[in-house]
Amino acid sequence: MAGLVAAARARELGADAVVYEKGDRAGGSMLLSSGVVWRHRSLAEFHADCPRGEPALQRVLVDELDPALDWLEELGAPVTERRTGNERTVGRRFDPRGLTDALVRAAGDVRLATPFSDAQLLATGGFGARLARDRGLLLRATPWSEGDGLAYALARGADLSGGMDEFYGRNLPAQVGDDLFVRASQLYGTHALVLDTEGREFFPGEPSWSETDLVQATARQPDAAAWYVVDQRALRRPVRERTVADLLDEARAVGGDVRPAEELPFALPASPKLREPPFLAVQVRAAVTHTIGGLRIDERARVLDAAGLTIEDVDWLVPHQANRRILDGVAKRLGIGEDRVLITVDRHANTSAASIPLALAEAAADGRLKPEQLLVLNAMGGGFTWGSALVRW
Repeated sequence: MAGLVAAARARELGADAVVYEKGDRAGGSMLLSSGVVWRHRSLAEFHADCPRGEPALQRVLVDELDPALDWLEELGAPVTERRTGNERTVGRRFDPRGLTDALVRAAGDVRLATPFSDAQLLATGGFGARLARDRGLLLRATPWSEGDGLAYALARGADLSGGMDEFYGRNLPAQVGDDLFVRASQLYGTHALVLDTEGREFFPGEPSWSETDLVQATARQPDAAAWYVVDQRALRRPVRERTVADLLDEARAVGGDVRPAEELPFALPASPKLREPPFLAVQVRAAVTHTIGGLRIDERARVLDAAGLTIEDVDWLVPHQANRRILDGVAKRLGIGEDRVLITVDRHANTSAASIPLALAEAAADGRLKPEQLLVLNAMGGGFTWGSALVRW
């Protein structure tokens, strides 16, 4: 969905945009969701929920999401509700199919089942499928979110954000089809006694309102599994437009293990959550919706390197002067214009190890190099070894 949004906005600004979609349909995992696009009510609440997040990026989301949702409506995306159903958040619920169709129309050239090989803008949906596979978790997202964009950027010097081992997800009773990702989610951990597969409590305190922390804790258990045990009071508790009892019925319908608590292979510990018998138990497993970590970016969504810099911060590219074709290719891959590349091969030819010092000497002599400018030096050598350096002049 992020790629469609970026392309639609780029076309509004007069650019030619092509969306390369690896999957066989547009819309990504957003198409499979409940369609709610939301933010925290305040920056302070956002930071309290996500204390390790980047404050500058959190501010952008709080300050700029509302006009962005207005823009989606202007494109024709149908809103089904103007409230999120959660008092802690504000936002809108869109019809996922209508939102996807509106963005496809606005994006224009969308090429399905076409992995990208080169890109100016990355919006590739994280690496949820790979994370789920590597950690033995269920997947609650598109199966093609393997992290291709992440690998592409890392190979070009990008840095990683924090939270690379974290994910947003839900506990599911079984692996289900994508049409049941929302309905089958067991989102009532706050009302349940949560136990591991041997009957021990493993989650201290109460889960957060999103229950993502509980899902991640479940993912760290053997087999990434847990038991939710509820009493009759809990079954009557509302969960958005349904009740906990409805969610257990859904778990049964999709083949989940739902049983009377006395049939569990262990004795239940005493708990204030179990007051009104009979008690029911459902086994759940952690499922990945999307990864939280990814590429490190600034407030304008520009990818940063380990020094916290973007390619736009570079004043000069000073490459090994092998031949003009290679120089042009390196500059294009980095997104650096010809006017920011020091080129001397047309006058000095390929002087091998001396080519970078010669280019620096020439640019310093004619005044192009200024104090405090940022330079990227890159070179290659025998056996096709290579190296690069970021230098402050």
